[in-house]
Amino acid sequence: MMDVPHIGSLTAGPLGTIADVAGVTVGHCTLDEGAVQTGVTVVRPHDGDIYRSKVPAAASVINGFGKSIGLVQVDELGVLETPIALTNTFGVGTVANAQIRGAIEANPQIGRDWPTVNPLVFECNDGYLNDIQALAVQEAHYRHALQACDAGFERGSVGAGRGMSCFDMKGGIGSASRAARVAGREFMTGALVLANFGRLPMLTLGGVALGRTMSASEEQKPEQGSIIMIIATDAPLDARQLRRLSLRAAAGLARTGSVYGHGSGDIALAFTTAWTVPHLADFVAVPALVADARLDPLFQAAADSVEQAIVDALFSAEPVTGRDGNRRLSLKDMQP
Repeated sequence: MMDVPHIGSLTAGPLGTIADVAGVTVGHCTLDEGAVQTGVTVVRPHDGDIYRSKVPAAASVINGFGKSIGLVQVDELGVLETPIALTNTFGVGTVANAQIRGAIEANPQIGRDWPTVNPLVFECNDGYLNDIQALAVQEAHYRHALQACDAGFERGSVGAGRGMSCFDMKGGIGSASRAARVAGREFMTGALVLANFGRLPMLTLGGVALGRTMSASEEQKPEQGSIIMIIATDAPLDARQLRRLSLRAAAGLARTGSVYGHGSGDIALAFTTAWTVPHLADFVAVPALVADARLDPLFQAAADSVEQAIVDALFSAEPVTGRDGNRRLSLKDMQP
């Protein structure tokens, strides 16, 4: 079996995951019962009340075949108000309700004396392995994933990644990190992906067109999957700069062989932990931001960490059998 390639020249953080960005944690709730192969994954930017201490963020829609919720307000206001949730396509509404209830429990003024809360839920379609029509994801599963958030988290066929496929193999949750120096200071950038995209002949790993050697067929079926890419950084950036950072996820995605097919929902979100926006404030203290002309190392870190996170999802995934006996082998199973 081939070794896991290290993408690019930048070094990884000690954990090699998005949790190398201080304060970021991830939790899963995995549903593994026969035809139900799905779950919920939650990314917490910090361990405080995110509604009261909002996190600067921005998103890029690379290809918009998706059913996420909350992106309009993120685009308008440039902040997160809840943890980031990942699940299957038909679980979006349920998870959003759970986020709303959780925010109201912590802040009863929401929707009355205070504005409403903006839930943020991303999705991919896991219907090949998971009986998505069963609507198995419940609000309790979101709460379980939220409570499980930790810097040491599993990757692969877990949480929202349980039923996901990638390059006709088992996909799922992957994560990676890269350190970059900007004007003499070191900043950490990390990525977490929900990988559910691609056809085997397209697969490129570390610049090697591996899929062509693994595929027995030259037939190129349409790419109908999706990928959600979450990028965290501790570099002081504003929402405009974070949108630019999120766009670099597309570079990392393209290197693996994706062409963002017609039926693919490819969305990236970037946030910074360097500062927060208080809910109750007349003025907001903004730190000295990285100058635009000095962003290139962070762009490289974002692209490399996204590509490495996709590689991590493939190498971390375990085979899964689900709906109607459908099965996805892992990359490890398919290599000689």
